[in-house]
Amino acid sequence: MQTTGRKPKIVVSSDGSQIASHAGGLLLTEVLRVSGLGRGLSQALAPWRRPRAIHDPAKVVTDLAVALALGGDCLADIAVLRSCPELFGPIASDPTVSRLVTELAAAGPKALRAIRTARAAAREHVWALAGERAPGAGGALIPVDLDATIVIAHSEKERAAPTWKKTFGFHPMTAFIDHGHNGTGEAATLLLRNGNAGSNTAADHITAGRLALAQIPTHLHKQVLIRTDSGSGTHEFLTWITSRRLKYSIGFNLTDDICAAILRLPEQAWQNAYDADGQVRDGAWVAELTGLLDMTSWPKAMRVIVRKERPHPGAQLRFTDLDGHRFTCFVTGTRPGGGRGQLADLELRHRRRARCEDRIRTAKDTGLRNLPLHSFAANQIWLELIALACELTAWAQMLAFDDGHPARRWEPKRLRLRLFSAAARLVKGGRQLRVRLARRWRWSELIATAISRLQALPAP
Repeated sequence: MQTTGRKPKIVVSSDGSQIASHAGGLLLTEVLRVSGLGRGLSQALAPWRRPRAIHDPAKVVTDLAVALALGGDCLADIAVLRSCPELFGPIASDPTVSRLVTELAAAGPKALRAIRTARAAAREHVWALAGERAPGAGGALIPVDLDATIVIAHSEKERAAPTWKKTFGFHPMTAFIDHGHNGTGEAATLLLRNGNAGSNTAADHITAGRLALAQIPTHLHKQVLIRTDSGSGTHEFLTWITSRRLKYSIGFNLTDDICAAILRLPEQAWQNAYDADGQVRDGAWVAELTGLLDMTSWPKAMRVIVRKERPHPGAQLRFTDLDGHRFTCFVTGTRPGGGRGQLADLELRHRRRARCEDRIRTAKDTGLRNLPLHSFAANQIWLELIALACELTAWAQMLAFDDGHPARRWEPKRLRLRLFSAAARLVKGGRQLRVRLARRWRWSELIATAISRLQALPAP
């Protein structure tokens, strides 16, 4: 019997030439050019460029961000770009990279302000290029989701501390700009905090909200919708939101007064809730409690909305659950009436803040899972690099792919496996560098089309 699946003997050597790995990373470098982020950072970080320095600090910072977007998780992973200067240009040495991060960390708030200012300017230009695909297009709301997460530290690092989950590390506050069901999202704010920082600290929520708002073009502030969980349902944070006339949808704790009001609700007050597709959901209802509560100490026109649902089979009931149903509350300042004021629509809008969990997960796949540096200030610079990497990826998807294409919603792991890691042969001639992707690579045409689309866009 003859075998039909025999494989040829494989001989491996390391003498190949004019071959580049991560050729799909050109998507990220083209976004750097189109957004003007590299030029903006070059101007913002000029005070940290040493006389006669070969490498621009902005180039080092953007190279680190690209390395994180490609899957790196430490400063030394910039070596991935160093192996292909034809695609990524000259890359600084490890000592140069480490020295720059140390200098930026020593500058503290001044360096952070410089990076954040360049990010905001680049974001405004990218949104203008994206047109109808950009957040806020056509007067739509711009959801900004705030949430905290735990980052575990496996060694002693400055200001690492025991967390409320009985682990050891940090408790950063995040704010992500949601792109809706047709996209992913942008990391507006990654604010590093001690591991023992509280989940309902109003000052931290206000700081994160203020930094996130600074990342959004001023003329779009009236369209911003702040969404958070019940940890942000404090007087101070809601007062700050309403003082800036922002829209909000904030989780709210079930107090004794709220539980008593729920029991007084007549059966006809409950309306059917919607599922994720906007269709009536079986076993879930919503109702308004505003008229049954004393709201004099809270912001004017604040509404309290409660959701009732039957727990899924096997779910363990909590002490706040009544009559075998699970209840959750949130507050909003959106007035009744119209499509946006209906209870089921408002509750669905609030529930979609769960997409923030997806954004946190993808950020942890882009360097947030572990903070590799020792000092607190240096790790805050690391968080800015992560934000840059997340933004480059999100901007590439927004500008290079149509809304209906699945790649518009791919998370970093899938983008790396299918697009960024693609290899290519480099052919020089006629004063051009031709990047020839493998014909058999299933996503070669998608990569080539996306890069061509980015190359056709004007830089600022």
